[in-house]
Amino acid sequence: MNSRICFVFALALFAVSAVRAQETSHEDMPKNCPMHAAHSGDKARADSAMGFDQARTTHHFLLTKDGGVIEVTANDPNDSASRDQVRTHLSHIAKLFSDGNFDIPMLVHDQVPPGVPDMKSLKDHIHYTFEPSPAGGRVVIHTEDPAALGAIHQFLRFQIEEHHTGDALNIQ
Repeated sequence: MNSRICFVFALALFAVSAVRAQETSHEDMPKNCPMHAAHSGDKARADSAMGFDQARTTHHFLLTKDGGVIEVTANDPNDSASRDQVRTHLSHIAKLFSDGNFDIPMLVHDQVPPGVPDMKSLKDHIHYTFEPSPAGGRVVIHTEDPAALGAIHQFLRFQIEEHHTGDALNIQ
């Protein structure tokens, strides 16, 4: 009987160790690690939904006092293909979000991100502007509506956590 108990205990320790090893490797991952998308959902699903390779780009989500910023850049400054794909995606996102369409974030994350229901219903109070940058681009999100601002910040915090960007969860 003691050998069975020891065996079960050893098996349980092994299982806990395996889970901890996965958690540790995930937590120790650098902020702009190419594998961050794999941990926020299926990388292939994200690549398909966004139209560019997640491993060749870096996402940032910034909270501002009047909204926030979604920024994506090519990791290699000479990677014009990724830069152009990012610009196409972000200009498309600015238009879709303006129309209250958040299908792409729902596809990427396989769930409705927090803040999205309110961002949809308050779409006339939120402005999305695409701006190209040398290595990609950004969508600047602006509102003067307190309810919309709260929803935007919820959405951006979710993105920060899901993409493991290391960006600040509060306004800087």
